[in-house]
Amino acid sequence: MQFISTRGQVPAVSFSTAVAQGLAPDGGLYLPEDLPSVKPHLADWAALPYPALCEAFLSLFATDIERSELALIVQRSYGKFDHNEIAPIRKLSDELHLLELFHGPTLAFKDFALQLLGNLYQAQIARTGKPISVLGATSGDTGAAAIHGLLGKDGVRTFILYPDGRISPLQERQMTCTGADNVFPLAIQGSFDDAQTAMKTVFEDREFADEVGLSAVNSINLARILAQCVYYLYAFFRLPVDQREQTTFVVPTGNFGNVLAGWLLQRMGVPIRGFHVATNQNDILHRLFQSGVYQLGEVAPSSAPSMDIQVASNFERFIYYAEGEDPAKVRQIMQTFKSSGSYTFESFDPGSFSSSRADDVSIAKIIREVYAKYDYVVDPHTACGFVDLPAGPNLVLATAHPAKFPDTIRAALNIDSTHPSLEALKEKPVVKHALEPTPEAIKAFLRANQ
Repeated sequence: MQFISTRGQVPAVSFSTAVAQGLAPDGGLYLPEDLPSVKPHLADWAALPYPALCEAFLSLFATDIERSELALIVQRSYGKFDHNEIAPIRKLSDELHLLELFHGPTLAFKDFALQLLGNLYQAQIARTGKPISVLGATSGDTGAAAIHGLLGKDGVRTFILYPDGRISPLQERQMTCTGADNVFPLAIQGSFDDAQTAMKTVFEDREFADEVGLSAVNSINLARILAQCVYYLYAFFRLPVDQREQTTFVVPTGNFGNVLAGWLLQRMGVPIRGFHVATNQNDILHRLFQSGVYQLGEVAPSSAPSMDIQVASNFERFIYYAEGEDPAKVRQIMQTFKSSGSYTFESFDPGSFSSSRADDVSIAKIIREVYAKYDYVVDPHTACGFVDLPAGPNLVLATAHPAKFPDTIRAALNIDSTHPSLEALKEKPVVKHALEPTPEAIKAFLRANQ
């Protein structure tokens, strides 16, 4: 299978090349040249355990990796999860289920993709003998998951940009207390969008990217999206049989990558009813699905910091399909949005998407209501998923463990939510590097730390 850029100005590449580059040289995002149909496999895959399902699904895309090697990569990737089902479903009521995606090493859904990506990179280095510099930007969970997915990997240096003071203290400690000398948490003044914009500009400098062996861990990397498709498929098979095709997947999201994975799976033939996009007060996606206008707003720090985003980088992949797989149209839309901060779709059809928003007052209220009704503690991001639920069965994706946000949980419920791995971090020294969120500053830092 070959992979193409959403902007259509570079040749198609292999899976391994798409993963290694992350961002296509023309600034676009990689997608399969043709999405495969998974319908012929559904019956055979239904009872597979998580790692076997992941291997089977990825084998449709990673056609340049030997199946035996792919199996080893997948087994290594899910060996550090603390639940034997990897992604268990919790029943809250007859028509409301919760998909727990926080049983990985950093207690967030990003572990599903970034444990895998770390092992894909390790295999790549073993094949090529070339070291890599991994660059990412995070609004909270991606950075920690990326760092922990790459810890102990020979030939990897990891650089993660994050907005100083705008993530939870424990999210920061997961990045800054590793003790590893090849991990560089880069604290910037500004928002996640500032970090992400500068990072993407760095990736567009292909000469520099080749110089330092640059690779991406953000959800611009297609491997991230494909890995996340698997938990939708796994959950679909484990829903009550009579509810599977009637269930809406409710997805807290800021960068659109999490929900895009499920939507792509639907396009591949899995009969998922639809998706409910749950945003916090930084609601660019909610406003889009309500009005057809994609327009920047100010980023307002919130109690759900991983969703404090206004530029949803994965939305470009959605545009590609929504605009009839027309790269020229994608280029026009992205240029208009870049220059004006806004784009109005002529005939926007939300299709199988609905949406909602939750501000901080609502989040605290929801945390209390869910605890009172179901005796279950949700983190502030997952809480956003309990707003304006569609009629019929719903499956809410629980994106992080509540212990990562103890102050918010304590304020809402007057109880302490803890986890042993997080408690251990409190005794370790913080190591971080202050950096301006400019391409020039990022390049200089990477060159100085090779």
